[in-house]
Amino acid sequence: MTLAIRVIPCLDVDAGRVVKGINFKELRDAGDPVELARIYDAEGADELTFLDISASFEGRATTMEIVSRTAEEVFIPLTVGGGVSSVDDVDRLLRAGADKVAINTAAIHRPELVAEIADRFGNQVLVLSVDARRASGTDSGFEVTTHGGRKSAGLDAIEWAARACELGAGEILLNAMDADGTQDGFDLDLIRAVRREVTVPVIASGGAGAAEHFPPAVDAGADAVLAATVFHFGTLRIADVKGALSAAGHPTR
Repeated sequence: MTLAIRVIPCLDVDAGRVVKGINFKELRDAGDPVELARIYDAEGADELTFLDISASFEGRATTMEIVSRTAEEVFIPLTVGGGVSSVDDVDRLLRAGADKVAINTAAIHRPELVAEIADRFGNQVLVLSVDARRASGTDSGFEVTTHGGRKSAGLDAIEWAARACELGAGEILLNAMDADGTQDGFDLDLIRAVRREVTVPVIASGGAGAAEHFPPAVDAGADAVLAATVFHFGTLRIADVKGALSAAGHPTR
């Protein structure tokens, strides 16, 4: 049986507000996270991803109060990330209402964290967020970045995704930093490269600008498609994306 392709709006939260920029810069306000979550749930989103984008950079934990308020409003799976650096952080987020937890920077600094979280909660709870950009000095042509794309991690993005899955990551949230917010389409080369190396679900993120951008990401190997700008600023609705996927022969819920 072919699984339905999931359509996932992403709430990038900074100081309690949803923001969106281009290549993680020039952020502009997109609204209240709890209100947007409620709207996307009603519109038929399959899941919701909530990323506290300044938590790692500022060296603090995710804002629990907003997470719990958001979780109370939605009845679809909620993934939360940002500043997650320990098993205890994951425990707190799950208790606050998250269904899955995304880790990024902390896993790069200490890869054993992936195994620790998977052993304690199961790999279905653990989403590895990979912020990848093109880089000539790597075997695959892609490197990992941290701190919202501000720093190179000195890791090959494809090798890191494969290693994290071996350690216990249950899903890859693949953020194409070069495409982020550009609305020029997903980075299909990046999706294909990761798909070849991992067996877990891959969520494609970064670059969606039109309904026709989504089916090629699935053709390239994505199991789910994530977007922010096009949803927050009214360019597209969830139904538009599902319609484009269905028209291209991809099952949706």
